[in-house]
Amino acid sequence: MILQDKVAVIYGAGGAIGGAVAGAFAAEGARLFLTGHHRASVDVVAKELGDADVAEVDALDERAVDEHLQSVVDRAGRVDISFNAIGTPNAEILGVPFTEMDAELFARPLAAYPMSYFLTARLAARRMIPAGSGVIMTVTALPARMGSRLNGGYGPSQAAKEALTRDLSAELAPKGIRVVGLRPHGMPETRTMREAFDAKTTGATWEEFQAYLAGTTHPRRVMTLADVAGAAVLMASDQACGMTGSTVNLTMGSLDD
Repeated sequence: MILQDKVAVIYGAGGAIGGAVAGAFAAEGARLFLTGHHRASVDVVAKELGDADVAEVDALDERAVDEHLQSVVDRAGRVDISFNAIGTPNAEILGVPFTEMDAELFARPLAAYPMSYFLTARLAARRMIPAGSGVIMTVTALPARMGSRLNGGYGPSQAAKEALTRDLSAELAPKGIRVVGLRPHGMPETRTMREAFDAKTTGATWEEFQAYLAGTTHPRRVMTLADVAGAAVLMASDQACGMTGSTVNLTMGSLDD
């Protein structure tokens, strides 16, 4: 098991991606501390795993994140992996043309996604620096690198996270801390893709929308949560020691780097 005894904190563990990553980390031997804005959804994930610590933590509340991380260090002795998979409701944002969108709505994802990543990464790094090791991770999406319609501030917010991954690594890698992102695309199992379907499609069925997503990839299939979780395990492990300051392209050919 390549994450044996690693101490992992997952933010947004009650969501589709966070829950899948939690399961994959657990299967590889990690000790899990799962958090979410609402505890109920995280409890469901923890119950399925059978052995995980759960806490209700608002990943945009600096004090809450700091106090939780300190409790992790007090109990487990260290933090090896910080994985930010937080999400925000996008239903109001998706499908609205820029010319009709007010500034507050545009700024909403910009205020949430990069700031949450900054807070969780910075506070985890403070605990990792004394040990000279650790991995900080997050998830972005294809609109970070490719123009797309009717996404409001979602695409810019994901691009900001990828830039932050590079900047964090530039500062933290000399201290032994790797910073890595994952950029998946087209997972019908996630809330975001369902919201995108509801907001952007006219006359297409859900099955046709999935077929469209599959058609944009080289293997002609949609990406699954298991695909993303497997990549997360590898990037969090010591086997990926040469990977830092990068966002791993998991779009299966939909986007050429």
